[in-house]
Amino acid sequence: MTLERFNWLLGAARQGDEDAWHELYRDLAPAVLGYLRANGAPEPEDVLSEVFLQVARDITRFEGDEPGFRSWVFTIAHHRLIDARRHSARRPVELTPEPPEPGGQADDAAEEALARIGVDEVARLLGALSEDQRAVLLLRVLADMSIEDVAHVVGKRPGAVKALQRRGLAAVRRELTRRGVTL
Repeated sequence: MTLERFNWLLGAARQGDEDAWHELYRDLAPAVLGYLRANGAPEPEDVLSEVFLQVARDITRFEGDEPGFRSWVFTIAHHRLIDARRHSARRPVELTPEPPEPGGQADDAAEEALARIGVDEVARLLGALSEDQRAVLLLRVLADMSIEDVAHVVGKRPGAVKALQRRGLAAVRRELTRRGVTL
C-alpha cells in the first residue's frame, strides 16, 4: 500500500468511512487472527473483535505510517491476548464439543482432513516453543514486522527479539529434524 493510500484510508477511517474501515480490517485481520490462534488465545475471534474495537476507539491518537500502524495494531492484539489469558485463567470454562454437522461430500472431507493435518502439525511445532519465541516468530512471519516493531509489541529490546527468533527457529529446526523432515 502506498503512503498516500494509507494516509487517505487513515483519515477516512477517522471520519467514520465504512469502506476505509473495511479495507484496513481486511488488510490486517487475517494476520492478527492467525497470531491470536497460534498463540492459543481463548476464543480468538472474540479477542480479534476486542482488538479492532480498541483500534476504532483510539485511532484518533495514532500518529505514523503503515508499518507503525501495523505495529500499533499488533501491540493492541498482544495486550488483548494477555488479558484474555488472564481472564480465562480466572474463570476456566468446561466446553463440550459440538456434534459434527451431518452431510458434506467425501471430497470436501478429505480436503479438510489434509488441511487439518497441516494445521495440527504447525500447532505442534509452535507448541514446542516458549510463549516469547512463538510470539516473536509469529509477528515476524505472519505480521511481517521488523525486529524493532516486534520488540515494541512484546516489550523487549531488539537484541532480545533477535535471540528469541534465533532460538525459536533452532527449536523448530530440531523438532523437524527429529521428525525426519529434511530442510
